[in-house]
Order: sequence, then structure tokens, then C-alpha cells
Amino acid sequence: MDDTGVGPIVIFGGRSEIGIELARRLASGATVLLAARRADQLDDQRDVLFQAGATAVHTKEFDADDLSAHGPLVAEIIAEYGPIGTAVLAFGILGDQTRAETDAQHAIDIVHTDFVAQVSLLTHLSTAMRAAGHGSLVVFSSVAGVRVRRANYVYGSAKAGLDGFVSGLADALHGSGVRLLVARPGFVIGRMTEGMTPAPLSSTPEKVAAATAKALAKGRCSVWIPWVLRPLFFVLKLLPQAVWRRMPR
Repeated sequence: MDDTGVGPIVIFGGRSEIGIELARRLASGATVLLAARRADQLDDQRDVLFQAGATAVHTKEFDADDLSAHGPLVAEIIAEYGPIGTAVLAFGILGDQTRAETDAQHAIDIVHTDFVAQVSLLTHLSTAMRAAGHGSLVVFSSVAGVRVRRANYVYGSAKAGLDGFVSGLADALHGSGVRLLVARPGFVIGRMTEGMTPAPLSSTPEKVAAATAKALAKGRCSVWIPWVLRPLFFVLKLLPQAVWRRMPR
């Protein structure tokens, strides 16, 4: 059953194109919180959500890489607005693969934001939702993590780790009243990939958000965007390594 009507909707990564598009689809009649850095500069995003029918839109300062602040922020949100109904983790970085291959700190930064920070926040959120007995978690993984490619192996490895973590977390949450939805989009044409040549079967933030909202409403545990990527990657995982290492992004 859809829990989005119980408690506020919180978008961690309040400037994310996908996050805002998803919030817009869930906002009608709801209280929405946008958590992001420079939270006082989210007027445009707030206006979008009010136009979508949100009854209230609030902002919270949030730096995904500041792990020590995750727990206090979750507790603060619950104290002010009640148990969280739906939490969307919409933050992440693509990074520069070429730089990451020789710059260890850059590689670590990518993995920290795209995996470590996600694990930290998900642990705090799932603990709070278990205590409340309800809630929905939405996590954005990627097909890049299904089988890691040479062309973006740092980002892909972070997503592979995240995919494994949320798979186990979803099993751990079974029967708790808390649901977890993992979305696995392919290449998304947007700010993060600006200047890059779109890959085949690319999506847009609007398409990703629409598919995710539909999957959330239906109570699904995963969604591939577009759906054809699921059978395609089943086949691609069987390719010999010598062929796979030459695959483009």
C-alpha cells in the first residue's frame, strides 16, 4: 500500500531534477521538505511544488557528505513534522572518470557521496521508520552498477555497492511496515550529464520520476527505466570480459 499520504515527503537533494520531478508528482495535499545545501535558495523549487498542490513546502540545510549531521537532521525533521512518510534520496555526483583513475581523493569523493553517504542516511531513516511502523524509502541506483564498465567504473562501483546495500536492507525491512523502492535508470539527460553524448535508451528526469512514482504507488520494490533495460542487462551480464571491457559508457 502507498504510504506517501502518511507524514511528510522529504527530498534529500532538494535541487535534484529527478527529485523535484518526483516530488511534484507526489505533492498534492502533502507537506514536502526539501533538504539541500543553500536551503535558503530553493524558491523556484518551492514554487513548483506549491503549483503541484503541496499544502506546505519547507526547507532544511543538508550536506550529504557531512555524515555526522544525518542523524540529528532526521531527528529534527521528525520532531518538527512527525514521522516521515516518504524519504527520497536524490543526491549524488557523477564525477570525472579520467581524473578519478589517477586522483585517489577524487575517486574517494565519488564513492563517499554515491555510496557511503547513502548508507549512512538510509540507516538513520530506516531506523526511524521502523520505530514508527511505516514509511517509504526511494533510492536511485543505476544500471551502471549492474555490471560495472571500464568507461565509468568509479561511479559504477559506487552504484554497485549501493545496489547491494539496498537489496539487503529491503529484506531486513520485510514485515516492518517500511517499504523500499530502488530505481535503476539508464543514462539520464540532464544537468549531471550535460555535454555528454546520450547513450542508447536514454531517459529524462521527467520520465524517471514518472516511472518511479508509478512504481511507488503500486508498491513495487524495484523499477528499471526504461523497463527494457532489465532484460537487456540480463543478456549483457553474460558477455565475455574481453568484450565487456570495450563497452562504452
